Amino acid sequence: MAYGISTYAYFWRISSRAPQPMSLTDMLRDTARLGGQVFQICDYAPIESYEAARLADVRATARDLGLRLELGTRGVRPAHLLKYLDIAGELGVSLMRSMLNTTDHRPDSAEAVTLLKQTVPRYADAGVTLGLETYEQVSTEDLLTVVRGVDDPHLGVVLDPGNSVARLERPVDVVAATAPYVVNIHVKDFAFTRRDGWVGFTYTGCPLGEGLLDHDGMIAAVRAARPEDHGSINQIVEHWLPWQDEGFDATAQLEHQWTQHSIDTLLRSK
Repeated sequence: MAYGISTYAYFWRISSRAPQPMSLTDMLRDTARLGGQVFQICDYAPIESYEAARLADVRATARDLGLRLELGTRGVRPAHLLKYLDIAGELGVSLMRSMLNTTDHRPDSAEAVTLLKQTVPRYADAGVTLGLETYEQVSTEDLLTVVRGVDDPHLGVVLDPGNSVARLERPVDVVAATAPYVVNIHVKDFAFTRRDGWVGFTYTGCPLGEGLLDHDGMIAAVRAARPEDHGSINQIVEHWLPWQDEGFDATAQLEHQWTQHSIDTLLRSK
């Protein structure tokens, strides 16, 4: 397994709240400085407007920094996924993450299978694996129904067990169910804290190793379920970092600290 960082680890530093949002090149260089081996360009809308020459520059920058690239989007409509397959080809990407739903399309399992059967063979021909992420909008059972229905080794699961808690699915159950199909792992820790006056809870991210994520158990389950393939399954750092009351500088500093801590923790676990 290789260890990397997602655009989601730079959520606030590339947002409109940043006085000078980081560029994609900034994120690539920062990932290399932190010791990452992979960078996942995930839900990063500007990439769709990049022309071939600019995509070639991104690919060359990543290569020069010793980074592999992965890509991420949302949705299963064939036209959209094939557009992203073209981008993947320009970037030299072999792993694409997606989600079943978009703001204007929420296919049921049967429709998703039908749509993906039109697209996944094209991904397979290009040597690109498509991973559907676990998250609260779709039950893990339904997600696996789609993956099994398409029945192609180039379609699997991007495992992020923290997402499914909002659907009242236990992370350990999500890990156990999806382990045989995992092609990519998002690593972010999470925790519940009591609201003021003990009126309800807040569910947010926390530094890796300080929350409810059983990282060691998750990795062990995937390795046991996929003994021949686990070496190609990358672990990608993400965060759920709340905005800090002190403002952007404090938030950006903490985001950086969490990312460095996560990468250092993963590298020590090798």
